[in-house]
Amino acid sequence: MATAAGPASATSLVSATFTNSVNTTGALAQNATMVGWMRESGGRGTLTLITTCLLTMFICTWVVIHRRVYSSDSMGQWHKGAIFLKAIVAPEFIAVEGLQEWSQVRKMVAQCAEYKDEEGKSMELIHAFYISMLALRYRVNRTTARVIWPNQYIWLLQNGFIQWKDHAAWGLSKRDIEDKSNTDGFAKATALVQVFWFVAQCIMRATHDLPLAPLESMTISYIPLFAVTYFFWWFKPKDIMSPTIVDLPTMTSAQREEFEDLAISSDFDDEGLERQNSWGNIWALTPRVFEKEYEVAKRAERLEQQTRTVYSNGKGGVNVAVTSEVAVYKGERVVAHWDPDLYGSWLWPLICLFGASFGALHLISWETHFPTFVELWLWRASAIASIVSLLIFMHYPRVVLRWGGPLTLLSIISPAMYLMSRVVMIAGAIAAFRLSDPALYETYVVSDYWIHIL
Repeated sequence: MATAAGPASATSLVSATFTNSVNTTGALAQNATMVGWMRESGGRGTLTLITTCLLTMFICTWVVIHRRVYSSDSMGQWHKGAIFLKAIVAPEFIAVEGLQEWSQVRKMVAQCAEYKDEEGKSMELIHAFYISMLALRYRVNRTTARVIWPNQYIWLLQNGFIQWKDHAAWGLSKRDIEDKSNTDGFAKATALVQVFWFVAQCIMRATHDLPLAPLESMTISYIPLFAVTYFFWWFKPKDIMSPTIVDLPTMTSAQREEFEDLAISSDFDDEGLERQNSWGNIWALTPRVFEKEYEVAKRAERLEQQTRTVYSNGKGGVNVAVTSEVAVYKGERVVAHWDPDLYGSWLWPLICLFGASFGALHLISWETHFPTFVELWLWRASAIASIVSLLIFMHYPRVVLRWGGPLTLLSIISPAMYLMSRVVMIAGAIAAFRLSDPALYETYVVSDYWIHIL
C-alpha cells in the first residue's frame, strides 16, 4: 500500500502544480495584475508609446508618398491623402505599385536609349518618371489639355515628330524637373533618424526580454515595405504642383488618330468631365502601358473571333473572309493587374514573399498578452490570414469583378479577407492598451550601451 501511495501522491502533486500553473497563466491575462493606461513617470507611458508609433508610421508614410500630377492642386492633395490611407491599410500594394512604375520607366529609358542630345546623353529615369506621373500634357484648345502617356511619347520620338535634343523645350530638362520637385531633405533625414531610433529601441527591448506592444509590432512591419518603396521611387520627382503643357507637332489626321489611340485612359485629362474630377479618380491607381497592351491584344482577339466566312471562290476551295469593324466589348472592373514582365519573371515569387512579410512581422506579438484569450487568437489568426490571402491574391495575374468559376471567386474573396484581417489587427492593436502586461512599460538602462550617444 505504501509503495503504491508514493507514485499516486507524486502524480497528484504534478497534476495540481500543472493545473495551478495554467490557472495562474490564464488569470494573468484577465485579473488585476494587468494594467490599463499608464501615466508618464520617468519611464515610458501609454501616451509616449502610442505617439512614438503613430509618429513613426506617419513620417515614413508621408515621406515615401510620390503622388501623380493634377492641374488642380486640390485634386493633387486629395490624391496624396488617398495614397496615404492606402499605404496605412495596405502598404504591400503601394510597394508593388512602386515596383511596377519603376519597371515601366526602366523599359521607357531602354526604348529611348538611342535618342541622344548634343552632349550624347539620352533619357534618364527622372525624365521617364516625370512623364509616367502624368506631368506632361498637350494642349487641345485654350482651356483643355490631355495627358501624354509614356507610349505616346515614345511614338513621337520613333516617328520623328520630336527630337530628344529638344527635350528641354518640352519641360523635360533635368534641372527644371528638379526645380519643380518639392523633395524635402530635412523630412527625409527626420524619417531616417526616427526609423533608426525606433528599430533600435525595439531591438534593445528584445535583448532585455521585454515585450513589445502589438502597435509596436505593427509599426515595425511598415518599415521594410516603405524602405523598398522609397528605393523604387528614389529618382521620382515629388509633389509636382502643375503639369507641363506643350503643343503637339503638325500631324495628318490619320497620324493624330493613331497617336490619340495610344492613350491609356482619358480619366486624367483636363477636359472638365465629371469622371476627371471625381472621388473615384483620386483613389484609382495610375494605369500602366502594359494594361493598354493587354486591352489591344484582347480587342484583336475578339475581332478575330468575329471573323466569318462570306463565300467560296469555287477554285480550289479557298474561302474569302471579312472581319466586322465593331467588336462587342463590355467594360471590366479591374481589381488588380500585375505587370506581365514581372509576373512571369523569377523575381515574382520573391516579391510575393516580401509582400507577405508585412503580416509575418505582426507575429512578433505572438506571445504578447492581450486583454482576452479571444483577442489574442483574433490577432494571430488575422496575421496569418493577411499572409495567406495576399499570397493567393498575388497568384492571379489579373483580377476582375466578373464570374469565371470558383477560382475567380477565390481571387475576389482574398482581397476582401485581407482588408478584413487588417481592420481586425488595427482594432486589436488599439484595444490591447486597455489591459496590458506591466512589463510593457518597464525600461532598460541605455547608458550601458554606445547607442545612448544618440
